[in-house]
Amino acid sequence: WLVFHFVRGVAVKVPMFPLHTWLSDAHTEAPTGGSVILAGLLLKLGPYGFFRFGVPLLPEASVTFAPLMIFLSIVAIVYGAWVAIAQKDMKKLIAYSSVSHMGFITLGLFVFNQEGWEGSLLQMINHGISTSGLFLLIGIIYERTHDRMIGSYTGLFSKMPIYAVFFLIIMLSSMGLPVTNGFIGELYILIGAFQSSWVLALLAATGILFGAVYLLWLFQRIFLGKFKCKVDNLKDLNARECAVFVPLLIMIFWIGLYPKPFL
Repeated sequence: WLVFHFVRGVAVKVPMFPLHTWLSDAHTEAPTGGSVILAGLLLKLGPYGFFRFGVPLLPEASVTFAPLMIFLSIVAIVYGAWVAIAQKDMKKLIAYSSVSHMGFITLGLFVFNQEGWEGSLLQMINHGISTSGLFLLIGIIYERTHDRMIGSYTGLFSKMPIYAVFFLIIMLSSMGLPVTNGFIGELYILIGAFQSSWVLALLAATGILFGAVYLLWLFQRIFLGKFKCKVDNLKDLNARECAVFVPLLIMIFWIGLYPKPFL
């Protein structure tokens, strides 16, 4: 009973399916800084609660609950990706991608092996870097146009090439491309899931495939094709805005190429 109520409280903060419904509204209503803090730091309090308190204090009961938590994690991975594909608002798309990514983190935790735990901890860092970076990028375009709808933009690459390159790199890290941070975390989680059951690894891997769908489709719709935007004289990133993203890019490739210090 203690674990049940602990999980119920902490799962809202992760957020785990089906307690995730507050997240998209919170991100949509929040200013850019609020979304960055929420994605980069506050969502990690949920997994931290499991890692630091729930499992160490009540290990046997946590193992009893593990099959349910693994099932909910798989549902979150696939469902979050499916719903992200359907979104027309950029911020809501990234918010639902967070549901999918946090499902990976809880899956790695509850398979109860070293690879899963290391991948889960590393993915908490990765999600904070990649998703916060995407929210920052969406905030920049929103400041220029006051519009977050995907259908309002096409061909931004021709007007904002530097912005497009930053968006592409951070998007690929969120997708888990090799040599980026997301690949290492998801690989460890999949190895841990495979050691538990190959079916788990297969189902989790479908979430990565769907992640590629919604992120690459987002990039195609916004950046490729003939330029269309209600603001004609869009300005590319200035030096100050570029400086914001340089530390994120350093972390993306550092973890992707040499994750040992973080593991």
